[in-house]
Amino acid sequence: MSKLGNLGARLHRGEVGYDFVGNRKIWYGISILITITAILGLTVRGLNMGIEFQGGAVFTTPKTSVSVAQAETYAEEASGHDAIVQKLGSGGLRVQIAGVDTGKSDQIKAELSKNLKVDSEKINADLVGPSWGEQIANKAWQGLVIFMILVVIYLAIAFEWRMAVAALVALIHDITITVGIYALVGFEVTPGTVIGLLTILGYSLYDTVVVFDSLKEQTKDLTKQTRWTYSDVANRSINSTLVRSINTTVVALLPVAGLLFIGGGVLGAGTLNDISLSLFVGLAAGAYSSIFIATPLVADLKEREPQMKALRKRVLAKRAQAAAKGEEAEPVGGSYDESDDAAPAVVGPRNQPASRNRGRGRPSGKRR
Repeated sequence: MSKLGNLGARLHRGEVGYDFVGNRKIWYGISILITITAILGLTVRGLNMGIEFQGGAVFTTPKTSVSVAQAETYAEEASGHDAIVQKLGSGGLRVQIAGVDTGKSDQIKAELSKNLKVDSEKINADLVGPSWGEQIANKAWQGLVIFMILVVIYLAIAFEWRMAVAALVALIHDITITVGIYALVGFEVTPGTVIGLLTILGYSLYDTVVVFDSLKEQTKDLTKQTRWTYSDVANRSINSTLVRSINTTVVALLPVAGLLFIGGGVLGAGTLNDISLSLFVGLAAGAYSSIFIATPLVADLKEREPQMKALRKRVLAKRAQAAAKGEEAEPVGGSYDESDDAAPAVVGPRNQPASRNRGRGRPSGKRR
């Protein structure tokens, strides 16, 4: 078995682990810092909205020897607006000018034909009216809001409202970071970007639901034992699914990285950047939030319940008694054995190596 596979098995059995929940304030602080940076970038620089959202014109020219920089100058002089020019594989140019009145497109086309020294009849013009772009933007926001509502309803039914709230916070966290990165790097926001955002929300939700499902199963009849608090079990759930989440994220990031860095950077296919950046940043943020934000937040909310507060007092009292007697205290996220006072369905792996139970009989009906 590989080292990573062996580590995953040990994490699942609870033999090793990291106290994610116990150190949650650190991760909350990091997330708040990243989110503030993203919001500042969004406030100061704003988003570079594509013509699909604010209206404009796209001119596609035949092969020309004019450079991209010179073509941008010609387009801005002809339109009076900022222009984005991309070199096409055919040797032609794609000139995008936002905020242009459709009635002025013929004049701009004629100016470009003259300056680029190409036949005006061979320049293809695609026009987008500002009202149509506004409708597209509104529909994008509506789709995002509907998605969020459906997610909250589903999680509240399948799990509970605390998990629904935690998942919603994690999703907003992912969206804010991704949108902030777009503002900071200045990539164009297109319908492809919106598709990318909805896609990464699905990935983020998948990782979160995997941990929540493990947590729901392991907390059955939790209050009937005095060995583990809810935070202990939440931490175990994260550790038991950690390697799976990492593997899923890495496998998903590799092809997206190819689109972003090779397709968009090396090959110059700039049209790939609008969707690949949102996927790359969103997938990474989604994996982070499902581990460091969503589950610790659920633990925070659950620990406020009266029954969980009472359970914590009993568990801490028992640990204090064990420490006073000189017995070794069970570490947070430590291993679980079927001879413990908690039912096997409560925490820990279902099957333990035989060597760990060898010579240890199951306790009688009397609890320790």
